[in-house]
Amino acid sequence: METRTLDAQQARHSLPTRGAALLFAAKAELLRVRRSATEALGRGPRRFQRGAGRPGDATLGESVCTLGLDGPEAERALTLGKIHNLRLAARRLDGVLVPSGGVFSFWAHVGRATRRAGYVEGRELREGCIVPAVGGGLCQLSNALYDAALNAGFEIVERHAHTSVIAGSLAERGRDATVFWNYVDLRFRPQRDIRIAVELGRDELRVRFAGVPARAPAIDLVPLLAVPAMTATAHDHGDCGSCNEESCFRHAPELSRPAGRTAYLLDGVWPEYDIEIASSALRSDIACVPVDGVRLRRERYAWTLDGFDTVQECRTLALARGASLRRAGAQGAIRQRANLDWSARLARAYAAQLPYDAEHVVVAQHLLPELWRSGALGGRTFDVLMTGMPLGALQRALDRAAAAHPESKTLADFRVDANAVACEADALTAARRIVTPHVAVATLFGARATLLPWSMPARTSLQRRTADALVFPASTLGRKGAYEVREAARRLGMRVVHPGTELEGPAFWNGVRSDRWPSYAAALAEAAVVVLPAYVEDQPRMLLRALASGVPVVASEACGLGDRAGLTTVAAGDADALITAINAARGYSAREASIGLDEAHCAS
Repeated sequence: METRTLDAQQARHSLPTRGAALLFAAKAELLRVRRSATEALGRGPRRFQRGAGRPGDATLGESVCTLGLDGPEAERALTLGKIHNLRLAARRLDGVLVPSGGVFSFWAHVGRATRRAGYVEGRELREGCIVPAVGGGLCQLSNALYDAALNAGFEIVERHAHTSVIAGSLAERGRDATVFWNYVDLRFRPQRDIRIAVELGRDELRVRFAGVPARAPAIDLVPLLAVPAMTATAHDHGDCGSCNEESCFRHAPELSRPAGRTAYLLDGVWPEYDIEIASSALRSDIACVPVDGVRLRRERYAWTLDGFDTVQECRTLALARGASLRRAGAQGAIRQRANLDWSARLARAYAAQLPYDAEHVVVAQHLLPELWRSGALGGRTFDVLMTGMPLGALQRALDRAAAAHPESKTLADFRVDANAVACEADALTAARRIVTPHVAVATLFGARATLLPWSMPARTSLQRRTADALVFPASTLGRKGAYEVREAARRLGMRVVHPGTELEGPAFWNGVRSDRWPSYAAALAEAAVVVLPAYVEDQPRMLLRALASGVPVVASEACGLGDRAGLTTVAAGDADALITAINAARGYSAREASIGLDEAHCAS
C-alpha cells in the first residue's frame, strides 16, 4: 500500500516533458481533424446571431464567479492575460439569441483563440499545472455557461469535466465544463428562446440567460449528469510564474515579474488633468492621445507626455475628425451628432490599442459610452476625467431650459440616444473614481469624486474704464443663459457686451443695447460685471480669467466654480435672482439691490 501511494505521488509530481507535449499535440490535431470532418457533413450546430428580438427579461439561469485578481503577485501576468481573453470571448457571446430547441456551441460562437484574433497567453490547466497558453482562461467562461445552463434546466448536449480540480472552482461541485479547440466543446439546448448576457466587472464574471419563464418548474439536471468523482485539491506544480521547477521545459521566470499598468485614454487637454496625470503616471504606463500636441505644436492636444515610455497616437483619425467638425459648424445638432460619432470612433481606436496588461484605465468622459458598450473596460478598474455633466443630467437641464423658453431654436434641437445615456450611466456607476474640477459635477458623485482645483490664470491689473456693461462671455445660446441676461439688461437698462455669435437668431438682442467685443480683455476693461447664468457650462475659463482680473462675476451653480472671492452664485433660469446679484456686484447694498429689483418689476 505504501509503495502504491509513493508511486502515485511521484507520478503526480513528475514534470511534464517535451515529448509528452508533442504527443499530446499530435493526438489533439487528429481529434480536431475528426471533429472538423464531422462538422463539415452538416452535423454541427450553427452559429446564432445577435438580434433585436426580446425573448423576455426574466433571469432563467445565472452564474457569477470571481476573476482571481487577488491571487499571488507572481501569477498576475497570466491572470491579466486570462481576463483579456475572457473580454474578447465575452464580446462574441453577449447578446446572442438562441432559439428554442437550437443547440448552442461554445466554439461555434467564440471561434479559435489565436494571436491573430487578439488572444494572448493566459492561464490554462494542463497536467496539473497552470501553464501559459494563447487563449488560456476561456474555461472560466465555459464553466459559467454550463453552471448557468444547469440552473436554467437546459438540456446538456455535450460537456467534458476537467481532469484536475482547482480548489474553489466550479469543478469542486461538478459544475465545470472544459473546452479545447475544437473537439472538446460545450453544447446545450434551451427549451425556449433565450438571450445570452456576459459581463465582466472589475473582479467577477457574470453569465445570465434571459427569456420567458417556463410555466412548469425547470428540471434540475445536476443529479442526472454523470460527473466523475474528483478530489478538490490545489494544482500540484502551481502557476508557471510562481513555481520553482527550473528544470521544467515550460518554466517561464519572466512571468514572475510585476504585471499591470495604467492606460490613459485622453483627448483635448485640460490643464487640471494634465497636472494630475503628470504627477501620478509611471514611465511604464501608456498614454493614448489623438496626436502629440507638444511635438506637433497643436495646443488643443498639448498634454505633458515626457513621463511616458509609450505614447500611442491616432493621427489619421484626428485629422479626419478636425476636417469633419469644421464642416459641421460651430454649434447645433449636426455638430453634436458629429462629435458623438467621432468620440465613438476614437474610443474604438483606443480600445484596439489597449494592451492586455492595462489593469487600470484613466479615461476622458466622452469616450465612456463606446468603451463600456464594447466591453473594453471589463475586468479593469477605471477612473473618469469628467469633461461635462453626465449625459442624463445634461439632458434634464436642457429639458428644463426648453420648457422655460419654448421659443428657443437651440434648447431642444438634439438629444443623445437612450442607449448611449444608459451606457455612460452604467460606466459611471462602475468607475472607481470620478475626477473633476467642476464642483457641481463632483457633488453628484459624493465620496467617489476627487475634486481638483481649477487652474487659475495669472492675476492681471486692468485699466478699468467706465464700468457700465454686462459682459456675457458666451455665444448667444439659451443653454448659456442668454434669455436671462437679455431680461436682466432690459430691466436694468444696462448694455450687453458679447462675442457676437447670435445662434438664437439675428434679432435676439433687439430692444437691448448690445456690442460685440473686439477682444475679451477690452470687454473686461469696461465690465461692471461678467455674467453667465448658464444651464450648462463645462469649462468656465472666461469666468476664471475675469476673477483673476478683479472683475466681479455672477454665474450659475452649473458653472461649477464653487465658493470663491468675487463670485456670486445664482440658480439657472432665475432672472430675478440674477438682477439682485448684478446690483450687489455693482456695489449696491442689499436694500438698494432689492429696490432696484422692485423698480425693474414696475418698469416691466
